[in-house]
Amino acid sequence: MKSRIYLIFLFSLVLGTSVIAQNNEECAQNLSIFAENAKVKNYAAAYGPWSSVRMECPDLNIAIYAYGERILKDRLKKSQESEKIQFQNDLLNLYDDWAKYFPTKKGRNDIGNILSAKAQSMIDFKIGSNTEIYTIFDDAFKTDSKSFSNPKRLYSYFKTFYEIYKSGNGKITTEELFEKYEEVSEKFEFEGVKISKNLDKIINKESLGEVLTTRDLKLRKVYDSYSNAIAVSLKSLDAIMGKESSCDNLIVLYGRNFNENKDNIIWLKRATARMYAKNCSESELFVQLVEAMYGIEPSADSAYYLGSLNDKKGKDEQAVTYWEESLDLETDPYKKAKILYKIALKFKEKGRKSTARNYARKALSYQPSLGKAYLMIANLYANSANNCGKSQFDKRAVYWLAANTAKKAARVDASIKKAALKTAASYIGRAPSKTDIFTEGMEGKIIEFSCWINENVMVPKL
Repeated sequence: MKSRIYLIFLFSLVLGTSVIAQNNEECAQNLSIFAENAKVKNYAAAYGPWSSVRMECPDLNIAIYAYGERILKDRLKKSQESEKIQFQNDLLNLYDDWAKYFPTKKGRNDIGNILSAKAQSMIDFKIGSNTEIYTIFDDAFKTDSKSFSNPKRLYSYFKTFYEIYKSGNGKITTEELFEKYEEVSEKFEFEGVKISKNLDKIINKESLGEVLTTRDLKLRKVYDSYSNAIAVSLKSLDAIMGKESSCDNLIVLYGRNFNENKDNIIWLKRATARMYAKNCSESELFVQLVEAMYGIEPSADSAYYLGSLNDKKGKDEQAVTYWEESLDLETDPYKKAKILYKIALKFKEKGRKSTARNYARKALSYQPSLGKAYLMIANLYANSANNCGKSQFDKRAVYWLAANTAKKAARVDASIKKAALKTAASYIGRAPSKTDIFTEGMEGKIIEFSCWINENVMVPKL
């Protein structure tokens, strides 16, 4: 009897193992079929085998979810109204299963990416309310902000919060709105620096005359695209907050909260940065913020602001002293580049072109991808066209140097490429024409600028 029971058990075990093996083999075959179809965007052909794999072997491969997202989105776009709810639910369930079976990617937490993708899809396909969407975004941001890095989704995260604020239904205070704005802005800045570091490795390699590999070129294209997306998203973010963060509104907001936050260094940093960005540095409140910030912790930021305050009072020597202190206190090369660029702008405003260029060049030594520093130098050259060169031809030749510098800005920084190329084109339009070059017999010659520029440029060949 025992032997019979054992044989039945053994038979069942073998049969079960056989069924599992057969299922796994079918799943593997269907995985290959739907993946190949999805790669060439034949989502209709991919849907059947994909559905089978998702149902039978949901933990087989992450491709079930990576490609499944595309397959279901395509299905949703092409479905009849009567089918949309079913596919909407399938898509949302897909993200939930994705988080369940593949919460990590290459050994790193991927929950922030998955949840933010879910919330963005809800926006794109008009699923759920703003409150429901925001809750998922917020969960992604608080649970795993590291992988929540997609610029479009970060912008959507704040925009959804802003829309709830404007509706009045969420009882969100103005203080909470600004706090969220600062959090998201800081995240954008963090992601921007991360991309700049990767870009600078390639730019430095190129500047040393090394040949870029196919992988370098491919990565640069990805980094350029991401950098541009961050710039566009940040611009949209600032546009939303344009009216809310007017100087008058900021003074009222930070003024009423100053006493309870005068020892809160994070609050002081954010308030001071926002007021400075909005040109509210003339107000007495700004002075109070800066002094409180410097009193708690002399930092690169507080020292820079004190320099700016002294600069406004015409105390040039004190201003430079504080700015230099700011640079000494800052250890992060990318933040140092940011400070150097701001100091360069100050000297540009004063008409001290050579000093402005020196600071801009220092900024570029810390961040080679800081295109706006090149653009500033180009502008300094262009504004010196009438003051450099002996002949009229030489004076106008300065515009070639300005154009070449603006083109450098376009090469290293995709976020300002369009503006930089437009600027370069305008400078070329002011430079000597082909007729001028031919008439003067200057083709291919080198022109030296002995003024503050102390550079040279080669006349273009006809």
